[in-house]
Parts: sequence; structure tokens; C-alpha cells
Amino acid sequence: MLLTITTTATPATDLGFLLHKHPDRVQEFRQSFGTATVFYPEASEDRCTVALLLEVDPVALVRSSGKNSPDFSLSQYVNDRPYAASSLMAVTLADVFRTARAGRCNAKPELPGTPLPLVITLVCRGGADLARGVFEPLGWDVEAEAVPLDESFPEWGESRYVRLTLRGTLRLSEALNQLYVLLPVLDDAKHYWVAPDEVDKLLRAGEGWLREHPMRGVIARRYLGRRWALARSALARLAELGDETEEQLEPAVAEEAAPDETAADEAVAAETEEALAAEEASAAPVKARPLNVLRREAVLATLEELGASSVIDLGCGQGELVGALLAKPRYTQVTGVDVSPLALTIAARKLRLERMPDSKRARLTLFQGALTYTDKRFAGYDAAVLMEVIEHVDPPRLPALERVVFGTARPQHVLVTTPNVEYNVRYEFLTGMRHRDHRFEWTRAEFAAWCARVCEQYGYSVAVKAVGEEDPEVGPSTQMGVFTRD
Repeated sequence: MLLTITTTATPATDLGFLLHKHPDRVQEFRQSFGTATVFYPEASEDRCTVALLLEVDPVALVRSSGKNSPDFSLSQYVNDRPYAASSLMAVTLADVFRTARAGRCNAKPELPGTPLPLVITLVCRGGADLARGVFEPLGWDVEAEAVPLDESFPEWGESRYVRLTLRGTLRLSEALNQLYVLLPVLDDAKHYWVAPDEVDKLLRAGEGWLREHPMRGVIARRYLGRRWALARSALARLAELGDETEEQLEPAVAEEAAPDETAADEAVAAETEEALAAEEASAAPVKARPLNVLRREAVLATLEELGASSVIDLGCGQGELVGALLAKPRYTQVTGVDVSPLALTIAARKLRLERMPDSKRARLTLFQGALTYTDKRFAGYDAAVLMEVIEHVDPPRLPALERVVFGTARPQHVLVTTPNVEYNVRYEFLTGMRHRDHRFEWTRAEFAAWCARVCEQYGYSVAVKAVGEEDPEVGPSTQMGVFTRD
């Protein structure tokens, strides 16, 4: 099987520094199931292509499968493993390009953090629709050409294989980690036993993109070999506690059975999952609605009470609040801002920007921006919303955000929500903060003190509200400050 990565960045041969593989050399790497070869079909200042060729030894693959996977059929020796990208390619890629995946380059330290124009080609299983579904939300331009069963007999139709071409501009480490996760997802099979530590591998490789992926449920289930217990664990860890519950995460879906999984096995698994879900539902009390829904509803209700007609969502993420605002004609101007271009890409797709009616599209603006730098585009709105944003800002940079929002943009109203750290004791398995990217979490007293200081410095008054069920001992899970300019 063959995978190629091409860049047209200048100088394009910097790809060799990033991959730690010199363009003038051909290098071989032994794997337990065959041999991987890295070479450069082209390497110039304007264009550079690296090829990873994996030659699978079917006998070695069978011998490495272990005693727990008995298979006495000819298919263990004659199959598509040498030709279609799979977990074999993912493992090889992780081994051969280990340093590049980690984003390290001692020779040119600035390179790993630089987005590059990339073109990636390979042949894989999974079908064109699934390939687009998993790669397009990550910002890739996807070309998926179905491979015919036999070019001499087109009437036989298409095979389950696609020639996949991905075009996009992103850091090479991101691209490699995405391939590491998504190649087994497309193949829907792994050549090794899926142990619980695979959850950690998935979360490490998916850091920064998997949590916000609209198909994260399908990705987790397929990557983890359809072991639903592991998939549930991965999805629960991805979800921010108190923000998303497992009920919101995608359930198991009817998909093509894995090669070693019969239709009967798939049916039994589905029935088992349904039975467990029914048992849990009958034994457990009705759970409260997810906190992120309650928080969004609280923000919408407050904006309506304030009579705002133009709203800017600072730190809009995937655009859930933006979509809810657009659904209400009373809001004549709705703007979403985020520092992450990927989040904005996902927001645009979820909002179906390309299909949006002109009248609604005229009310919407999305743009990239950092809240710690003055930006004239932030000004001119009735209300600004920072929903679960401030806790992601390093404390030394928080005054810069305050100055930008309250001092320069100065909307009539500012709504700020943030976790109440006192409530964390109600999360049984939580150690530390609610999310790995949180820089701090405040008590109710600390949040009230911050609100008071901002009001005094910038000429606002504030009302602090509870969001979600209020515990008599530790207060609500989320606290909201509603600022109004004096």
C-alpha cells in the first residue's frame, strides 16, 4: 500500500526536516508484518513529495496475530491488506514519522507550528461518503473516487475501495495524527487486539480536533474495534463534565460489519447494547437535561429580557449559540468569533452556510479573532456573550481580555458564564479541573469579586445568576454574570 504527502510550501524540501527523512535517501523500516520504505519521488524548492510504501508479508502478519485469533481459511493469506490503507499503515506511519507526529524539529524549531499546503493520496476502504464525512469537517478538500470492481467490466459496479485525495493547509503533525486515527476508522478493522490503552492513544492523537468532530461517535467506535464499552469511555472523557452527557453522544449505528464479524455477531451486539440501555433507563431516574442546553437557554432568555437585537458570540466554538440566535428573527445581526479556524469551519458546516437563505445569511458574520487583542470588529453590538470562555485564558492575559471587551468594544450588555469550581465535588470521577484546557476555575466568591472589579474599572453594573440546578451546599454548576453599561 502507498501513501504520499506533497507540499508546495517554499522551500518545499523543508518537508524533509519535518519528517526527519532526507530527500536524497531511501530508507527502510522493518515492521512485524512487513517492510516500510520512505522515499521522495520529487524534491525541489517548489514541490516536494514523500512516499511511504508498505509491503505487507501475509505470512508474517498471520504469525503476529497471536493464538487468540485462529483462522484456518485461505483469506488470512490472500486479502486486501497489501493494497488498501488500514491500521497496518496507521501503525507504520506512527512508527516511521514518530517525531513529526509529536511536532518536533530541532533543526528548524519554527517549522512544526507552521501550517503547510498539503496534498495526501492513498487507496482505502470505507466508501466515498464516509471519507468525506470524517475528513471534510477537519477542513480538508476531499476527492474520493470509487474504484470499480473490474475496469474491464464496468457493469459489475463499484468496489468498496476509494482513491482518496486530501487537500488542505494545516500543520503536518495535525495531518499525521488525523491519518493515524482515521485510517483504521475507514478500514473498520484492526490487525491487533484492541486493549483499553487504545482509548489513551485515540485521545492523544485526537487532541485539538476529535472532541469537536461531528462524527466523533462513529470515529471512536470504529477506531476502538466496535468495543462499545471502550467507545463510551472515550466519548465520556472527550466530553466536558457538566457540559455534555453520554446521552448526547452519538449512539452505536448500523454499519458494515468488520471482516471478522458476521451479521449475526453484529445483530447480537446491537441487541445487547439496546438491552443494556433499556435496563439502565428502567433502573435509573430520569436525568436532568444537559448543562450546555440549560446554559444556552439561560443566555437566550437573558438576551431576550435585555431586548438585544445585535449579538456577538466571543468564543463561538462550533456555533451552537449562533445557530440558536439565527433561528430567532428578532436578532438582526449575529456574529460568531473564535480564535480557532477549525472551529469556525465546523461552525460553518453545521450552520449549512452554503445552503442558508440569503435573508438569514445577511444577518450572520463569522470571523477569526483573538479576544486579548483590540479588534474594531468587536464593537457596535447590543450584547456580547462569553459563554465558557474566560476560564480558557491564562490569568496574566485576563486583563487584556477585559480591556478589549469592556474597555474598547463596550457593548451595552456582556454575558459571561464560567464553571463554579465548588460544584466539582459532585462529579464522582473528576480529579482536577473540568477540562484539560481550563487555566482556572473560580468559586462563587471569586467570580463575584472579579465581576465587581470589572464593573468598577469599566463602568458597568452586574447581576450574578445561577445556571442549572442549584445545590444547597455548593451552588450551581455554572455561574453567569450579566453586565450592563452604566
